[in-house]
Amino acid sequence: MFKSRAEAEAYVASVCFKHGPPRLLGVELEWTVHHVEDPCRPLEASTLAAALGRHAPPTLVPDSPQEPLPGGTPLTVEPGGQVEISTAPSESLTELLKTVAADIEHLDRLLARAALVTGRRGADAYRPPKRMLRVPRYAAMEAAFAPVGPEGITMMCSTAGLQVCLDFGLAEDLPHRWAAVHALGPVLTALFANSPGVGGRRTEWATARMRSLYGTDPVRTRPAAVCADPASAWARRVVDAPVIVVRRPGNSWLPPFPLSFADWIDGALDRRPTSDDLDYHMTLQFPPVRPRGYMEVRYFDTPQPGGWVAPTVLMAALFSDRSVVDGVLAATERSAGRWIAAARDGLRDPGLARAARAVVDLGCGALGRTDLSPGQNDAIAEELHRTLAEKTGGGRS
Repeated sequence: MFKSRAEAEAYVASVCFKHGPPRLLGVELEWTVHHVEDPCRPLEASTLAAALGRHAPPTLVPDSPQEPLPGGTPLTVEPGGQVEISTAPSESLTELLKTVAADIEHLDRLLARAALVTGRRGADAYRPPKRMLRVPRYAAMEAAFAPVGPEGITMMCSTAGLQVCLDFGLAEDLPHRWAAVHALGPVLTALFANSPGVGGRRTEWATARMRSLYGTDPVRTRPAAVCADPASAWARRVVDAPVIVVRRPGNSWLPPFPLSFADWIDGALDRRPTSDDLDYHMTLQFPPVRPRGYMEVRYFDTPQPGGWVAPTVLMAALFSDRSVVDGVLAATERSAGRWIAAARDGLRDPGLARAARAVVDLGCGALGRTDLSPGQNDAIAEELHRTLAEKTGGGRS
């Protein structure tokens, strides 16, 4: 049990910001799920459960064995029925891409047998948000976000993203890598924006998924601080954040009254919080980059089929060496912090378009630092420049 705020902050900093040689890379991918013949038709839990079979998670089928996909990847389901795969971290980009591709192929076959298909964008443009999973966690989240507006339930049930997970690196490099991954956020949000509209709303935004995220609960969805000591800043933010879930026996995990985690430490509830409580509280923070002992990059929309490879490889290349990270910071100096403009305007914004060109050129120049073959690197570079040209009108600013 935590007896003081300082103890809790020290714990957060130690588990969220781990440093060492940057070796590992991971990917998480989620998709909305639709009926092949009618993407507007609501998806029933029983239909999805039958399609996933023994791979279904216990949140969907309580007695499911949740067998992993062939690559060892567990399959999970988000509140609105989105399916997600989360790979184990890998030292080889080549092997990671093979594992993810094989697991996606297996998932597609499972869904196809039930006449279902994964969505091709970062948000469900066809259906209003509807919560499928009737579990205490998501009921508490929905209750917490509802007073803010409709964005919370939309984010929970109608959006899907690609997450790329990167090591923090050595202690002396951590602040630079943390700054760079945030400075890239607006640029890469705009470059890979793929959700013009969600549930019939926000059709004017390049990425309505990120708009929904920012509007859900700014206290827990705004970008984390970029500063000399990001670990301490994040720890303070986590401990100050409102508690929206208190796990207990029964179906209601709603807090009995509004309180922060700091209040809980100070004795606001009938028991002091444990490290398990704090770990769970941290899973309820949703910034565009979330520290989890590594950097969980959350600002990519789910792309078209196969489109996840290019942003994944680009991130690996951009963080492959200290000199490349320094180049990222230089290329994004004028666009850093422009999160809302990126989500709303995408690369229609001239400043973001200029930064995107510089970042793509920098990343393509660093592809040789990965373990991909020259042919793979050439294909990735071609795709990145094609995406850039499509989003900027053929190179015009």
